[in-house]
Amino acid sequence: MTSSKVRALTAVLAILVPIAAGAQEVRNREANQQGRISQGIGSGQITAGGAGTLESREAHINASRRADLAAHGGHLTNGETRRLNGRENALSKRIHADKHNDIAQPGVMPR
Repeated sequence: MTSSKVRALTAVLAILVPIAAGAQEVRNREANQQGRISQGIGSGQITAGGAGTLESREAHINASRRADLAAHGGHLTNGETRRLNGRENALSKRIHADKHNDIAQPGVMPR
């Protein structure tokens, strides 16, 4: 293979690998945050109403991710990945705040 072909292939891979990693990172964060919400419900740290709000926000982020993927042939652009990560960061802070706000689920003994 000529050096120009190697450089071209390297350039293509350098662009595609981070895009694929970005979509996977967003999916992993969504799963992790859903687990944190479930754990908060189970421990009584998050009320049913609070969980509904958090899950609704997570569903909106997931819908945005699916729309972005559909719009770009199954890939997220760097900007979309940054935007989704920003929304996930905000939701993560909200989950933390809800779990540590001293409001317990009625009938559930906090752990």
